[in-house]
Amino acid sequence: MTDPAPNRRDFLSGRAAQEELRRHGEKLADGLHDDDEPSPEPSAGPTIRVATTAMACEFAVLLNSDGTPQLQSTAEAWAASDVLDFAHHLEDQMTVYRDNSELADINRRAHAEAVPVESKLFQLLCKARDIAHETEHAFDPTSGPCIKLWRECREANRLPTAEEIQSCLDRSGIDNVEFDESAETVRYAKAGIELNLGGIGKGYALDVVANELTEQGFESFLVSGGHSSLIARGGHNGHAGWPVGIRNPLFPTERLATILLCDRALSTSGSGVQHFRHEGKRYGHIVDPRTGWPVDELVSVTVLAPTAAEADALSTAFFVLGLEKAQAYCDNRRNVGAWLIPSPQRGRTLRPVRCNLPDEVLFLNPAGSATESE
Repeated sequence: MTDPAPNRRDFLSGRAAQEELRRHGEKLADGLHDDDEPSPEPSAGPTIRVATTAMACEFAVLLNSDGTPQLQSTAEAWAASDVLDFAHHLEDQMTVYRDNSELADINRRAHAEAVPVESKLFQLLCKARDIAHETEHAFDPTSGPCIKLWRECREANRLPTAEEIQSCLDRSGIDNVEFDESAETVRYAKAGIELNLGGIGKGYALDVVANELTEQGFESFLVSGGHSSLIARGGHNGHAGWPVGIRNPLFPTERLATILLCDRALSTSGSGVQHFRHEGKRYGHIVDPRTGWPVDELVSVTVLAPTAAEADALSTAFFVLGLEKAQAYCDNRRNVGAWLIPSPQRGRTLRPVRCNLPDEVLFLNPAGSATESE
């Protein structure tokens, strides 16, 4: 999460849902197909869209508006706009790019003393810790130094040295954070450790916005955060969910599949766009926090989970874990689904692997699924 300048909110109506997700490379499906025969073709209906910028991305709420009088639509839009303020409040609390945020204060003090943490933030930190342990530390909220190092090396068009990577690893590791769950405090085992919620905080913000919308009586909506994190409630345009297109990681204008998202969250991680080449070798932007080096077994991971925080963190963790271990994780947790795309061998097609995604949720696009790799 970075510290962007505040943007004014904007309101769009009509087919805004379809345009919004197309602009992010995740357009709503205009037709669904399975392998054998055409399925019903859900399409995006009239919507209300409210958006704001927080955490260096755009948060948007999409509401159904079929048959709704204009006056009521305006009232719903203003109510959704108010709920989006939570994204700003949470950024103020969780960002590490503002000295006065609660997390920045924790990072300054926790190496010297146990620091009390606001209850909901403490619960999120515990969730991040638990996911780190469940994924063999493939997700780690203390891996900021490695991520920062590789970002700087990309800008300088060089690779980090072994000494630089080891220095980052010495200042990482969730096991260096001590949690006192009775007192709700954290303390760092040594100086240099810092928590960074960039891999889970956006999803958490989506959960908070979705829960608040539900408490205010909204039954059907889609909330997006940035390019690839979504949470949905209810259905859209007569369908049992909101149809979300999954793009081809090699050719982003092509749709590989469509997922009907209902009462769940979705997050996608990939290296198809963010990468750089050095001396002929390609390096992605997702770094294994255990080794300090980028990973490349998978080119794209889409995760469905009960909460957006889980989906956000697990999409990164699965990318790092690789195909077999990501599948094993889903085998042990039936409420987590995944669409995993291994890196194709030269001259071969993409061969996605699905985990816990039944036919009524996942619809393949025959044209997109046969796309050849570069």
